Amino acid sequence: MANRTVFVNTFTNGILGPDVPMLGPVEDGGIIVANTAPGCWGPMLTPAIRGGHEVTQPVYVQGAEPGDSIAIRILSVQVTSRVTASGNDSMFADRCLGDPYVAGKCPQCGALYENTCVEGCGPDCIRCAACGAAAAPFAFTNGYTIAFNEQGTLGVTLNKAAAERVAGNAREYMCTPDNSIQNPVVALAPSDIPGVVSRMIPFVGQLGVMPTRQIPDSHNARDFGSFLVGAPHEYAITQEQLADVTDGHMDINRVRAGAVLITPVRVPGGGVYVGDMHAMQGDGEIAGHTADVAGVITMQVSVLKGVTCGGPIILPVYDDLPLLARPLSEDEKRQARQQADAWGVQLEESAPISFVGTGPNLNDATSCALERAAAFLGCPVPEVMNRATITGNIQIGRAPGTVTATFLAPVDTLREKGVYELIRTQYGL
Repeated sequence: MANRTVFVNTFTNGILGPDVPMLGPVEDGGIIVANTAPGCWGPMLTPAIRGGHEVTQPVYVQGAEPGDSIAIRILSVQVTSRVTASGNDSMFADRCLGDPYVAGKCPQCGALYENTCVEGCGPDCIRCAACGAAAAPFAFTNGYTIAFNEQGTLGVTLNKAAAERVAGNAREYMCTPDNSIQNPVVALAPSDIPGVVSRMIPFVGQLGVMPTRQIPDSHNARDFGSFLVGAPHEYAITQEQLADVTDGHMDINRVRAGAVLITPVRVPGGGVYVGDMHAMQGDGEIAGHTADVAGVITMQVSVLKGVTCGGPIILPVYDDLPLLARPLSEDEKRQARQQADAWGVQLEESAPISFVGTGPNLNDATSCALERAAAFLGCPVPEVMNRATITGNIQIGRAPGTVTATFLAPVDTLREKGVYELIRTQYGL
C-alpha cells in the first residue's frame, strides 16, 4: 500500500541506477520529506562515496512508468547547516583512478574507495584509515568558510581563527545528517576571502529520477557524464550510453521553493532522489562549487500519465522567469489586441515553459535544450530559436554544460501535451 508521506534520511553510496533499493512507495499526489546531506565538497573529500555527491535513497512513486513524467512541486527548502565551506578546486592525480569524483585512491597503499578519517584540521587533515597517508582527492585553490545568520537571509565568510574554531566541531556546525558518512568540508578550515557578505537563496542542485544504468550521481548529466566515456574505472560508459543519464544533477538555481520540476520516468516508479542543497549561487556556478549545506526539502509528486519529454522541464517561480518570458499583464494584453486589430492579426495565447539542456560544453547544452523543446512542442528547432530570442532567453545553470531555454509557448500545444494545467496553476493564468 502506498504512503501519503515518505520521510527520507538515508543515502546512496554515490551510485544511481535501476538496482538501487527504493523507499516507499509514495502515492500519486503524495509528499516526500528529505533530510539531505551537503553535496559537493564533503563527498569529494570522502573516497568511500563513489559519486562525488551524497544524495538520498530514491523513492518509488506509485503508478509512474517509463513513458510517463513526474511533476515535483518543491514546497519548501530549509537550510539546517549553520556554517559550511567551499571554493575553487584542484585535484591530486595520484589520489584517484582517472576521476577524483568517482574513484578515489590512496596514494600510499593504493586502496580504491578507501575509508578515511579526520585528524585535526587543515588541508591534510583527511587521512587513509589503513595507512595514515593524506588522502583527500581535492584541495582548495581559493576557499572560504561561511557562517549563516539565524534568520537564514545571509552569510558572512570567516577569518582563519573563526574557521579553525568551526573545524573543531565540524559535523555539529554543518548539521550533517546522522546517516551521512562524508568528511565535513569545514575541517579544512579555508579562509582566503574573509568578510564577504552573500544573500541566502537556497535551492537544490540534485533533483531527479533513476537512470537506466549505474551512473555516479554527480555525473548524472551530460556535461559531467562525458567524463565517464572511456574512463579507466568500473563506471565507464560509451558515448551512446551517455544518453542514459536523466540530468538530475542540474545546479540550476531556479530549482528552489515554489518551483515545479517535470522529469521523464526511465524505470518503474521513477525513483525520485534529491541532494546537493546550496545556500546560494549565481548563474553558471563559475567557481565549480558553491556553499553546500545540509537541509530539509519537502516535495509533492504527481504522475503525468503519457507525458513524455526528453529531459527535465522547469516551471520556475514567477520572479525567476526572464522578463520576456513572463505572462502578459492585462494592460499588455489590451495593447497587444489593439496592435493586432490594426494589422488584422490573430493573437496567440501563450505561457512560459523552461527546458533543461546538458552537454559537454555550453554550445552542445544549448542545442540539447532547443532540440528537446522542439521535440516536445512538435515544431522545428528554428521556431524554438526565434521564440527563445524574442520571448525568453538561454540561462547558464552550470558551466561547462547545463542551460535552460525559457520562452513563451502556445497554450493550445501545452494543453495538448498535458502540462498546461500545471503552468496555469503555477502562474495564476
